[in-house]
Amino acid sequence: MIEQVKRSTFSGNIILKNSDVILALLFMVIIGLMIIPITTWMLDIFLTFSISFSIIILLISVYILRPLDFSIFPTILLVATIFRLSLEVAATRLILLYGYTGPDAAGTVIKSFGKFAVGGDFAVGIVIFIIFIVINFLVITKGATRVAEVSARAFLPDSIFFLVAVLETK
Repeated sequence: MIEQVKRSTFSGNIILKNSDVILALLFMVIIGLMIIPITTWMLDIFLTFSISFSIIILLISVYILRPLDFSIFPTILLVATIFRLSLEVAATRLILLYGYTGPDAAGTVIKSFGKFAVGGDFAVGIVIFIIFIVINFLVITKGATRVAEVSARAFLPDSIFFLVAVLETK
């Protein structure tokens, strides 16, 4: 399939040959989003792109026939996550700097999602925020515990082997 893209389009050929340069430029944009203040309409465009990109990733991962057809999935997830984190930093900066001006301080996408999720009521928003904090804490704690258990089981035979080897040499 990649060979067909290379042969069929000139732009596909350029993208495939310079994918490392494109990835470097993408990371520069991501870092720039965290450092350089952006306007609300730019944040709206980036958030819309992020949501659309997430839907595309979801649809691709659902409709592929073999996992190797989408082998770049972990890299895409990493880049998308870092991009979303930079958008969160940019949105937080806008809210903290211009939040006193009203609900439009962080752009229309965030305002619309806030109205959709909590109906414009701050009390409901605080309760939902607390629920999210508790859920995230529980998930992270359980995940870290599970990782520690698996690591302990995985490395236990190795440590026993080395302990036996040390005892045999004495």
